[in-house]
Amino acid sequence: MKSSPFRFSQRLLRWFCDPKLHPSIEGDLLELFEEQTTSKGVKRAKWQFLWEVIKLFRPGIIKSFTGNQRLNQMGMIKNYIKIGWRNVMNQKQFSGINIIGLTIGISACLLILCYVYNEVSYDKYHSKLDRMYRVLHAYGESESPTAEEYQVWGSAPAGPTITNKFPEVENFCRFTSPSIFLLENDTKKFQEDNIMFADSSTFEMFSWRILAGDPQTMLTAPNSIVLTESMAIKYFGTENALGKTLVADHTEQLKVTGVMEDVPSQSQFSFDALISMTSFYNMRPKIFISWGYVDFYTYLLLDEHASLENLREKTKVIYDEMDESDRHSLDYEPMKGAYLNSVAARQPGPVGSLTNVYMLSCIGVFILLIACVNFINLATARSVERAKEVGVRKTLGALKIDLTFQFLAESILIALFSSILAIGVVSLVIPYFHYLVGKPVAFEGLLTTKYFLLYAGLSIFIGLLAGLYPAWVLSKFKPTQVLKGKFKSSRNGSQLRRGLVVFQFCLAIMLVIATTVVYNQLQYMQNKDKGFTQDQMIVVDFGWDNAVQSRIRLLKDKYSAHPDVISISASRAVPGDFFPNAGTGIENPFGEIQYHAPGIYEIDEDFVPNFEIEMAAGRSFSKEFVNDSIEALMINEASLSLYGYSSAEEIIGKKFSQWGRKGKIIGVVKDFNYKSLHAKIEPLTLRFGQNRELRRVAIKVRSMRMQETIAELESIWNNLIPERPFNFVFLDQSFNQHYQSDIRFGRLFSAFALIAIIIACLGLFGLTVYATEQRAKEIGIRKVLGATIPSIMKLISQEFLVLVLIAAVIAIPISWFGMSNWLMSFAHRMTLSLGSFILPTLCIAVIAISTIGWQIVATARRNPVDVIKDE
Repeated sequence: MKSSPFRFSQRLLRWFCDPKLHPSIEGDLLELFEEQTTSKGVKRAKWQFLWEVIKLFRPGIIKSFTGNQRLNQMGMIKNYIKIGWRNVMNQKQFSGINIIGLTIGISACLLILCYVYNEVSYDKYHSKLDRMYRVLHAYGESESPTAEEYQVWGSAPAGPTITNKFPEVENFCRFTSPSIFLLENDTKKFQEDNIMFADSSTFEMFSWRILAGDPQTMLTAPNSIVLTESMAIKYFGTENALGKTLVADHTEQLKVTGVMEDVPSQSQFSFDALISMTSFYNMRPKIFISWGYVDFYTYLLLDEHASLENLREKTKVIYDEMDESDRHSLDYEPMKGAYLNSVAARQPGPVGSLTNVYMLSCIGVFILLIACVNFINLATARSVERAKEVGVRKTLGALKIDLTFQFLAESILIALFSSILAIGVVSLVIPYFHYLVGKPVAFEGLLTTKYFLLYAGLSIFIGLLAGLYPAWVLSKFKPTQVLKGKFKSSRNGSQLRRGLVVFQFCLAIMLVIATTVVYNQLQYMQNKDKGFTQDQMIVVDFGWDNAVQSRIRLLKDKYSAHPDVISISASRAVPGDFFPNAGTGIENPFGEIQYHAPGIYEIDEDFVPNFEIEMAAGRSFSKEFVNDSIEALMINEASLSLYGYSSAEEIIGKKFSQWGRKGKIIGVVKDFNYKSLHAKIEPLTLRFGQNRELRRVAIKVRSMRMQETIAELESIWNNLIPERPFNFVFLDQSFNQHYQSDIRFGRLFSAFALIAIIIACLGLFGLTVYATEQRAKEIGIRKVLGATIPSIMKLISQEFLVLVLIAAVIAIPISWFGMSNWLMSFAHRMTLSLGSFILPTLCIAVIAISTIGWQIVATARRNPVDVIKDE
């Protein structure tokens, strides 16, 4: 069979090519096509033919549009716009419904676009982002840890060792976890809890803007500090901070060697100041050669030709340099996209949720579709009214394509007008949107020429999407039937409208169900028994202050004597806080010391009873056992299986070795959620905290006179420890910070679900208005014959309620599948119940009845004489 080019490519050539040139050009192209079919194959020859046709689209070959065939495109476009505008103004009610619906829909999409743009833009301001990687550490025994078993927090030797051994690594930079300092100058004193130590290479790798100082040397010398702009103003006002001195914890003199801009909000970690890593080295040099001490975030800069797979393979040689007890696996992940994609534990800052981004993006698309469906429904419903207009136009010579362009011009006009209104709406509500999101959202980042062009294109696309089907339906009316009065709305058109209503309410029901499940899951997380008490618990952070630690016993005695204080304890961390991991060896059932790196809490003897943590076996620390402070260790139940035990009683009395201490396991506490319900409870060890190992005091108080109690506790603190401010938080509020992103997501989801419902109801209202207008005479006659208002309401509303019911039947299983998968991302999750689906559906049904009910009642209450006499 003889091959031929694509048919449309030949049609394209005939459409634009000068008729005088066309035969010869097409002949030449066909000859070329046959040659290429033989030499290159049929498929390539077809595409080559199309390419040759496209290249011919140029002056000299394009046929002339002068003379009788001259196309006055601008005149036609003006005519389309003028007629479209008249139709919009003549049908103010339906045009208003369409414009309001599209404006709300486009506004919601713009806000979601701002949010998504903000989420995917994290860390993109770093110029070397494409070459920056984070070092991951996995402390289990597995030789091939899963991505979830790695953590970003690791040991100090990783960075310099990897850089020295592998030439493709150009540089490295380490940050410690945030430290707490009491900073003061001559006049001001504040406790700062977001200061990090950082290597001198920080500003070679990261693109934070320097306001003062030399980025090459500002973090080189010991006791040098770089302040963010906010910190500089906080301590020095408008004076130049460079070269000035701050005193840390009453002892260390820190010289300000640089001032940088505040860390942008779209950053995976933040800090208020950086202190040179050499300062930390001078304080604790041994940890910089220990693979077992974990307190560093390490970033690498690879050269442009580096292969990550090769680097991973070569890294295994480093494992031999680690001690047996410290041996762990290393891996790397790109810094680019880590905010949304990383599943590693112990992140340096908040992480985003790619699932949430996808879910909100879907909501945006849903809302836009619902708004477009409104337009399609109302336009096709009103097709009968415009049938005569179409018939007359066709009789006067209008082509089908002309009418299609006319109706598309109307829809595009409405979409453009709605888009302009949407920009104004977004400008007004963006401050409130910041509250919903919980952080600044860069709307200004979208106000560029590129995005304006995209926005204009999107607006035209929305107009085409909403108007294409109505334009096609209206333009194909036959003038003979219309002008003879034989035209009536087709059954297919009615079915389509019903289908679109079902589609709208299916999306709306799915959104409401999703909102209900998200809200219930948040309530579940906040109300679930966490295994410890957090109510009425005041936590005072004194930041390792030796002066406080030396008086901790006296402080506890003073507070215990207060009538509103129930109990008090001291510890390094409290639930919800940052805590370290510790290489810990425990005797397994076979008598061997087995090493892992569980978390560690350093506590006093009052911690377990103060937090009401239950014991599974053994005992807690006690003053009656003097050796508990150096030879005792407790673990949680999650640690049992880690060391090979099946019951808590079996591990009591077994040997342990941890951070220089050796002794025996004296107790097992029941698992308590010391992090958040997002993650499962992980192995934890609890050992007695000595001086210099405590940082917080937790005070459980009675709630009758909270304000007075806090004031009295502060007074006691100031009398006993005047050199340090009384900085406190409520534990329940502090712990719930882990759920702030979930709460914000729930608020966002609820707000956009509400918008979707409003738009869907707006369309339903429009259809009801149209239906009642069309059936006004029928309603009048029924009333004359004795029909009551409830019976009329039942007659008209039952059609719409059946559609809502069909939508619910479709939406419920889809929602069940989607939300079940969403809940799988939580280690602790609610059980989906039938009520989570039935109640939202009933809610939507009630809203739908309310939307259409009052319009039906208003029509039914009209005087039937006024309606019928029009006949």
